Amino acid sequence: MLAIIGGTGLTNLANLEITHRQVMRTPYGEPSGAMTFGNLRQHEVVFLARHGYGHTIPPHRVNYRANMSALREAGASRVVSVTSVGGIGDEFTPGIIVIPDQIIDYTYGRDFSYSEGLGTEMHIDFTYPYTPALRRKILAAAKSAGVACRDGGVYAAAQGPRLETAAEVNRYARDGADVVGMSGMPEAVLARELGLEYAAIAVVVNDAAGRRSSRDGVCLEAVAEVIPPAMEKVRSLLASLVDQDGE
Repeated sequence: MLAIIGGTGLTNLANLEITHRQVMRTPYGEPSGAMTFGNLRQHEVVFLARHGYGHTIPPHRVNYRANMSALREAGASRVVSVTSVGGIGDEFTPGIIVIPDQIIDYTYGRDFSYSEGLGTEMHIDFTYPYTPALRRKILAAAKSAGVACRDGGVYAAAQGPRLETAAEVNRYARDGADVVGMSGMPEAVLARELGLEYAAIAVVVNDAAGRRSSRDGVCLEAVAEVIPPAMEKVRSLLASLVDQDGE
């Protein structure tokens, strides 16, 4: 079954026919909210709002371990994460949808592994943090739905919840990052530890601090205007994805 994690701007799926909701308990605490089960184009999916259904949980306080554990327990084998990001590179402007292929992790103090404190070591290959096969499916679904997507990009995972300084964004650019967000890690590595396929749909909602329209500061009102039409495209993409996925 496909799981969809909604981030900022996607706290629900308007085109999801909800069948039931289930409160999950995990050894790692409570997830961000109840699992929402339903049918998307007559295919069963499970949806979870990463920041809670009232968008009350900041990125550094999300219980990522509980979220991923609950999704697997619910029967998910593939996870698509929808996330809002700031654009760093010149081609990553507001409204662009990116299917990233790499991550640089700048977060700290988060529970980033299931092996921590269990007396065992868990070394996993994380050369390609996003499952290539699932990325290809998303790109094919986008093409089928007529949704323009950028194939590839480096996601800088920042700590949050504050937005970045211009100097920090310059550093990320020197490191090779194309976009910056706050929820990409440890979500991706936890999925890998659990054996879940994982890929992300990153929606650029603003120019990163110090870049282009954000040269003098990030305008949050402008962000709010970008999100609704961009998320409509994401919903179309996801509907196309479940059609192609066939499960």
